[in-house]
Amino acid sequence: MRHWILEETNYGHVRDNRYDVAVLPLGATEPHNLHLPYGTDIFEASQIAAQAAEAAWDHGARVVVLPTVPYGTQTNQHAFPLAMNLYPSTLGRVISDLVESVHRAGISKLLILNSHGGNELKSVLRELIGGPVHLFLCDWFRSISADVQAELFEDPGDHAGEMETALALAYFPDLVAHDPESGRLSADDGAVRSTRFDAVNNGWISITRPWHLLTTNTGVGNPHPATAESGRKLMATLVERLSGFLIELGEADVDDCFPYPSA
Repeated sequence: MRHWILEETNYGHVRDNRYDVAVLPLGATEPHNLHLPYGTDIFEASQIAAQAAEAAWDHGARVVVLPTVPYGTQTNQHAFPLAMNLYPSTLGRVISDLVESVHRAGISKLLILNSHGGNELKSVLRELIGGPVHLFLCDWFRSISADVQAELFEDPGDHAGEMETALALAYFPDLVAHDPESGRLSADDGAVRSTRFDAVNNGWISITRPWHLLTTNTGVGNPHPATAESGRKLMATLVERLSGFLIELGEADVDDCFPYPSA
């Protein structure tokens, strides 16, 4: 029984022990090219949260990982079957309600560990600022610096590319599809189309991208160079960084200046 995983522990432990920090993993249910499962973002969020919390727990942090939210914002993938959507306003309400449950449990610090690029959550943090629970957000896929990415991957990719495939090969390999004859991944190369506007292509004008026009089979980035070894190295970096933050967060006193130093 891992007492830092809420769905595995029991009321006897929760009743008699105090948690200082909660972690809310957020995933999504959507296609990931032709080779990764619909639950890729769920599995990634759950695995990263569990390993980081365990490392923090082993150093004395009283942290609890809440069950992973399996749905996210999928408006970009409406054209693909069973891309399960929560509109941003709905997702914000879900998070707000869960924050209320965390508060009632006497926990005043919550880390949202997000595994899906469509879950844009800064507006949720702005809406809930000043409440009884202090919120922190980590989009884990954006937290890896360019030098680390360059060391591990030829091109990490944006969706179902080399980075996500490496994690899948390391932590849920039985769910990664391979061609039975060649042994290669059952995936295309993740090529994407450019728009007709240079301003959009160069990044200084933004749009929300319709995935059925952008991609061939929902993949963005070439997954074929991925290895389980690079996935394990990526996880080690994520666990080191996140567990260190969870330890600091658990030890920090909440006062009128939190999270800034006292005046």
